[in-house]
Amino acid sequence: MQEKNPILEVCGLCTDFWVDGKYNRATENVDFKLYEGETLGIVGESGSGKSVSSLSVMGLIPIPPGRITSGKILYYSRSGVQMDLTKISENWYRKIRGDEISMIFQEPMTSLNPVMKCGNQVVESLRIHKNITYQEAKKITLDLFEQVQLPEPEITFNKYPHQLSGGQKQRVMIAMAISCNPRILIADEPTTALDVTVQKTILELLKSLQKTYRMGIIFISHDLGVISELADRVVVMYKGNVVETGHVWDIFNRPRHPYTKSLIACRPPLDKYLRKLPVVSDFMNLSETRQTDPEKEDFKIIFQNEENVITPEERKKELQKLISGERILEVKNLVVKFPRTKTILGKVTSWITAVDDVSFDVYEGETLGLVGESGCGKTTLGRAILRLVEASSGDILYRKGNILKMTETEFRPLRKKIQIIFQDPYSSLNPRLMIGDALVEPMKVHQIGRNYAERKDYVMNLLKKVGLLEEHFYRYPHEFSGGQRQRICIARALVLNPEFLICDESVSALDVSVQAQVLNLLNDLKKEFKLTIIFISHDLGVVKFMSNRMVVMNKGRIEEMGDADEIYNKPKTEYTRKLIDAIPKGDFTNSYFAVS
Repeated sequence: MQEKNPILEVCGLCTDFWVDGKYNRATENVDFKLYEGETLGIVGESGSGKSVSSLSVMGLIPIPPGRITSGKILYYSRSGVQMDLTKISENWYRKIRGDEISMIFQEPMTSLNPVMKCGNQVVESLRIHKNITYQEAKKITLDLFEQVQLPEPEITFNKYPHQLSGGQKQRVMIAMAISCNPRILIADEPTTALDVTVQKTILELLKSLQKTYRMGIIFISHDLGVISELADRVVVMYKGNVVETGHVWDIFNRPRHPYTKSLIACRPPLDKYLRKLPVVSDFMNLSETRQTDPEKEDFKIIFQNEENVITPEERKKELQKLISGERILEVKNLVVKFPRTKTILGKVTSWITAVDDVSFDVYEGETLGLVGESGCGKTTLGRAILRLVEASSGDILYRKGNILKMTETEFRPLRKKIQIIFQDPYSSLNPRLMIGDALVEPMKVHQIGRNYAERKDYVMNLLKKVGLLEEHFYRYPHEFSGGQRQRICIARALVLNPEFLICDESVSALDVSVQAQVLNLLNDLKKEFKLTIIFISHDLGVVKFMSNRMVVMNKGRIEEMGDADEIYNKPKTEYTRKLIDAIPKGDFTNSYFAVS
């Protein structure tokens, strides 16, 4: 592939942003090339500069506060013309952007127009770049919706973004990005919030489209497992710099930089249980101490030592102890329905059953994993337990009291004991409230603490426990990274000293390195606060790491339930096997860190 001419060359790219009265360097001398028909993976955690590099290629760096201070972005167009994208006009960019160079953004909700139907947004993109009628564009759009496996394309075409799940919105974005068969497709974390089976479908779709149209793909991700499934070559970025570049096989089997090694190690392993996941700082600190890159033996010290590995016998003993204890939650024959269609007068003519006759128990002190694809009903189930959505029938017993038969006054004290951490930390925080006030407010509502000063001291201590600083008390949500915002949401859930916690996809959108920190934090806080947890996720690897038992859901019903180890190692249903097979495993079995 390197013998051919590249279709894109990024040479010495330096990008700055004006923050707090000065320019801060976001990328430093970034170099990479993309060839026709190649997939180049760019990997790194938040703040590494990978998204800034891609936005620079797209001409989407906001000026001000951003600026490209030096470097070239050379693009070779369909007509064979070479152009430096740092020097072309906005009018030229409009002709290229979306047609020859397209992008799938990480946040579909902020990328889609909330007041425009999803189908029309794709139609608009097609008609801007192609000389076709509305009906022709609509037909192409419906075909694209089918390709990306959106349910009922005709109905989805006429829905607004808020009416779709996170995974469905991302699929609309993907359909829009590939609609004009671009020469270069930049995919910025396009599968981060998707369940593993849809992720696998999207990766296969991108491979198929690339093969058909000889499209060059820049695939940006923090997950080396996903990168290994798709990429030909990999660029590893850390703090704005490219620290390692190479063929995907070399990156996995002969990683040189400690940061690359840490990214591989941060993923919850599928072949063993660990008490703590290693994090980036473990590797970077070890490297600084020894003044050399960690060798395989060093890796074993911080990751594979006997103290950190939990044996299967220990796991079984812990589970037996838990299920011999008290049932804290009993869900019996729960059904939750939502109106599907209504008449002009508002009468419901058909229903969607989101949760269909679901029954399970949760024992005090356990973590129950709830896993399944988008739309399987797991989030609805979690919200029904908190009565954030109303159940149609069934019973939910919390310490023998039936939640569904309580009045709001009777249920109010329980809201203090049962808390939830939502999937999107930014949308679940009030942008107008300082973090400190957001955490003090529920204490005041539930009359915890005698006065503001006492509540403030308690919140300050809690911020430290979740890995934040006291000065963060006075900051607003937009001033934090995604991982920090998730820590704030964890602190808010714990501020009332609950005994039951529902984690709804609470780490799905985080970098693997930050994800490892948050998972370790949740396990530590579980012990300290004596919590019982329902951990909801589409990532079976994460659920396996966190859970004692596991519930697998599909189309509103329970497929199977039981010991997390047994479900993973000996799945009873075809659906569970499909979920396990869809986990991006890459070449970890033969990688540098594989255990013999």
